Amino acid sequence: MDLEAIEVQPTPAQIETALARGKAAAVTRVPPDRLYAWFGRPNELEPRGFLMTKIAGLAVMSAHFASRSEPPGEADMRQILDDRLLLVSMTIFGNHPNFAVDSYMVMVQGQEVIKPIKVRFDGRADRTSVWPEAPAYQAKVVASFPYDELDLHAKTRISVFPAAGGEVFFDLDFARID
Repeated sequence: MDLEAIEVQPTPAQIETALARGKAAAVTRVPPDRLYAWFGRPNELEPRGFLMTKIAGLAVMSAHFASRSEPPGEADMRQILDDRLLLVSMTIFGNHPNFAVDSYMVMVQGQEVIKPIKVRFDGRADRTSVWPEAPAYQAKVVASFPYDELDLHAKTRISVFPAAGGEVFFDLDFARID
């Protein structure tokens, strides 16, 4: 897959490519969640996350429909294409079941701090495979950022701040994500 900047208004060719990618994933039984724009290492006990870009969203939707032998509908595609928010999901780790409550996420691009429109977090974290050893719990923090406030070609730091303190962050190059 060629990497390019996040597309706010994908071309018909980009849309078709994303739909074909999702359909191919369903045929080869690749789980739809593998189609997100992931960042971080794929270690089950380390923080990581994904961006739900429009291209990734179309591929995931296409995979879900293809697994039921159905094509995605125009309304389904339009919902993704008309979305004005970039969804970011991060999995973080802590040692208490409620460690993620009141976590916050921001993006930093140069000197600009971009705040999300909304943030959700797991009120009760799941146990990890090494529970009760550290890290004992994992939780998701999900935020939605307005596309029109982002520089979609910039180097970007995405940070999560758990309420108990600390910071989990990733440095990404938005110009290299589709």
